[in-house]
Amino acid sequence: MLSLLKIKNLALVDSLVWQLGRGLIGVTGETGAGKSVIVGALKLVLGERADKSLIRTGESACTVEAVFDLTDAPAVNAVLEDSGLDPCEDGQLIVKRVIGQSSNKQFINNSPATLGVLKSLGSHLVDLHGPHDHQGLLSIDRQLAMLDAYAGALDVARDFRAAWRTWREKIDALEVFQKSGVAGEHELELLRHQLDEIDAAQINTDELIILESDYQRATNSSRLIEHAGAALGILSGDDALMDRIGNLQRISRELEKLDPVVRETLHGLDRTVLELQEIEIGLTEYLDDINTDPAELARLEDRINTLENLKRKYGPTLEDVIAHREQVARRLDSVENRAEQLQAHQHAIDVSRQQVDASGAALSDLRKESAPRLARDIARHLKELGFKQSAFEIRFAVHDKPEASGLEDVEFEFGPNPGEPMKPLRQIASSGEISRVMLSIKSALAEQDATPLMVFDEIDANVGGEIARAVGEKMARLGDRHQVVAITHFPQVAALAEHHFVVSKNVENGRTCSRLVAVDGELRTNELVRMLGGGGEQVQAMAQSLLAGK
Repeated sequence: MLSLLKIKNLALVDSLVWQLGRGLIGVTGETGAGKSVIVGALKLVLGERADKSLIRTGESACTVEAVFDLTDAPAVNAVLEDSGLDPCEDGQLIVKRVIGQSSNKQFINNSPATLGVLKSLGSHLVDLHGPHDHQGLLSIDRQLAMLDAYAGALDVARDFRAAWRTWREKIDALEVFQKSGVAGEHELELLRHQLDEIDAAQINTDELIILESDYQRATNSSRLIEHAGAALGILSGDDALMDRIGNLQRISRELEKLDPVVRETLHGLDRTVLELQEIEIGLTEYLDDINTDPAELARLEDRINTLENLKRKYGPTLEDVIAHREQVARRLDSVENRAEQLQAHQHAIDVSRQQVDASGAALSDLRKESAPRLARDIARHLKELGFKQSAFEIRFAVHDKPEASGLEDVEFEFGPNPGEPMKPLRQIASSGEISRVMLSIKSALAEQDATPLMVFDEIDANVGGEIARAVGEKMARLGDRHQVVAITHFPQVAALAEHHFVVSKNVENGRTCSRLVAVDGELRTNELVRMLGGGGEQVQAMAQSLLAGK
């Protein structure tokens, strides 16, 4: 429910803090007092666009803030999470709009948000109806959604839409495949050449580094042999280093025999001898591995040239060459196996269509079984609202092919007068008639409608006093399941409200201001007297009688 509405500097309202209760809430006041400002504030909360003309004269900005206390918030939280916002804490949702002279801002639970998010949330928070706000009711899609809600088919409808979207995606994929066209002989030849060229190279992404190292060694083989041989000669040639170190070892042992103290000084000599011996062995093996074969050098050079050429064509890296090869392979497979792929696409479409047909049939069965019951419920409510001999029907129109809404559309038809043909709701011209039809539908769907707040803005216009009372009673019953705000000029409606607020227009400090005040007891009776035309004991008694019959 809407627990709090705060308005500041909006039109005639300088400051308003409205705490709402449950059930039916009546809002009354003289024409021009500012009742429309409340509706306008709610529309801002629901994401309606605004401009600076709404700002109270002399002020830089206006603000509207609404606090909703939600007992069941999964749908609201889903919208918030899809929009990257935190879910409600303890079921409380705060929506704030700031309309400035140069820019507008909106916040949800103190986080910046877009108008689109507010609109998405609005459909889960408020159902607002005015004397001319019936486009939603007249929409075929909206009527179908109402029937699905009544039939308990919302989950089935959601499953159908998922199957339908999958089916359409398969069809779109086929169209893309068909538009890709058939490759010409030149393209086929080029694709095969590129694939053969890359495959023949048998690329290893780590190979080039090793090849370049081997090539560098092969091209410098003579100098490597020269220097490595010289180093080996120092170690093991004539007057070799190892021979002299061997003599050093023998002398050191004799020294140690004579004076063990010298062992500490010469302790690293043996390790040095071992390391030099390992170096000698390593150099010998290195010399043996140096390849001086011109053929090997040519092979290395050719391999490097092959890889570098592939990089120039398809690179710049060997990884890019491999990626290009995979792309070519996919394209070639697509071209060479086009018939098989076309068949696979068509099979996927056929399977998906079977799922759509099965899901659609289940949805249609629920709709067709529930439509007569919904029509009867609506007709019953219509009779209670003054259409004593009216008729109401729900007609089906089967699609040539499945649509996102199902295998059929529905249209609500209404016949207010016996002997006259049934007409679609969209052809009803009278605002009084359509308002009562809308209220009848809302009453029939009261148990299925999860919207916490319903706002009826003078929908009782153009009806008589007796009918106005019936309208009020319908709203009061809706108030058992929903929070209902009724902005009305009829005392018969206002008297049925659990809470009654009066909007008045006053001049304060030379400025006109709208005020909203809760009335009860004598003040409420006085407001009903005003609404009844004012004056006299008879009118006073009538007002008290309306309240007593509540």
